[in-house]
Amino acid sequence: MGNVDERLKTLLSAVLKKLRISVKESTVDALVQFVKFGVVGLTNTLISYGLNVLVLLVLKPYNLSWDYIAGNVIAFILSVLWSFYWNNKFVFTARDGQKRNLWQALIKTYIAYGFTGIILNNVLSHVWINVLGISKFVAPLINLIISVPLNFIINKLWAFKA
Repeated sequence: MGNVDERLKTLLSAVLKKLRISVKESTVDALVQFVKFGVVGLTNTLISYGLNVLVLLVLKPYNLSWDYIAGNVIAFILSVLWSFYWNNKFVFTARDGQKRNLWQALIKTYIAYGFTGIILNNVLSHVWINVLGISKFVAPLINLIISVPLNFIINKLWAFKA
């Protein structure tokens, strides 16, 4: 992973230099971490959205009013597991000599994503779909604007904190 980190640091430093923005090395490190979180998040989002749509399509013949909730729950359970694995391996890696309790981190990850992935997304989905009339297929995409930055902060400062 160090090679990827160095390449990202070099790229971000070059972009910042080109934009004539001077930042500390620690800021570049934080940006690298956020970019990696974004990559994991993108794959997580694709998996989550795909699972959500799949559930909606499977449940469509039953004409259920709560199909979007079932889609959110199933997408949540599987995509958080995916996200945890890659965030642990790629984004919030333990430092040399630092030990992480994986079960504790996994539980914290599910709690963190539980708030944003289940509670927040379902509340927001209800508002988008039932109040504003937005499509059930678009609502999960709108939710990302709020949930992604919030997830990064919670994961960085709590779930993967050793």
